[in-house]
Amino acid sequence: MDYQAIELNVADGVAVLTLNRPEKMNALNAQMRAEITHAVNDIALHGHMQGIRVLVLTGAGAAFCSGQDLGDGGNAANLDLERTLRDEYTPMIRAILDCPLPVISAVNGAAAGAGANLALAADVVIATESAVFIQAFARIGLMPDAGGTYMLPRQMGMAKAMGAALFADKISAKQADDWGMIWEYVPDSDFADHWKARAAHLANGPTAAYARIKEAMRTTWTNNLDQQLAHEAKLQGACGKTRDFQEGVVAFLEKRPARYEGR
Repeated sequence: MDYQAIELNVADGVAVLTLNRPEKMNALNAQMRAEITHAVNDIALHGHMQGIRVLVLTGAGAAFCSGQDLGDGGNAANLDLERTLRDEYTPMIRAILDCPLPVISAVNGAAAGAGANLALAADVVIATESAVFIQAFARIGLMPDAGGTYMLPRQMGMAKAMGAALFADKISAKQADDWGMIWEYVPDSDFADHWKARAAHLANGPTAAYARIKEAMRTTWTNNLDQQLAHEAKLQGACGKTRDFQEGVVAFLEKRPARYEGR
């Protein structure tokens, strides 16, 4: 597919999906949502043929993503937000959450509204120190969407999530880290090198195990303890049959780095 609103580059097992509307602070229009969904689903299904083992989401220019492009689709009175969320945002967020590969959001600047929740849908969020996260919806008479009401209470706790939604304050990268929204933040000068090193680490890791880690972590919200223990046993049994597990054990005993193949 010839992408217009995003860029997709693949090298050394890492696919970097860049939101590429810097003149609009990478605001999400219908085309960008469709392209993100297509790209992530294609990587999930066919990425192994290109040797893709990790996906990174980032933004071009000064912002990660400023959220919904309010100029897309006419004036506010003509927007069918329920349809847009159901038909465009839901498939995009589900594609990211369901991707079997590790997904990193490399948040290079402001992430606001749906752009913040797009970032938070990734498995790991790495932010530059100057980045901010804003649940900006209430500023224009809306509520958080794009999975925000699901993810935020689970990541931050209900008290912080409610305050973030009601006040729509800027949340600094440091606050986001302290509150459990993100994995880490790093100084701006180190940001690019750092997330690339993190991505390379995952790309060289046991990606078959990573897929099962993701599956187990997601189901913990709906399973009771006995169900989760049974699910862990099933998934761990599958991990134990992989070549990566055999290689990991041999490498450990031989005191050398493991050479994982993702199978």
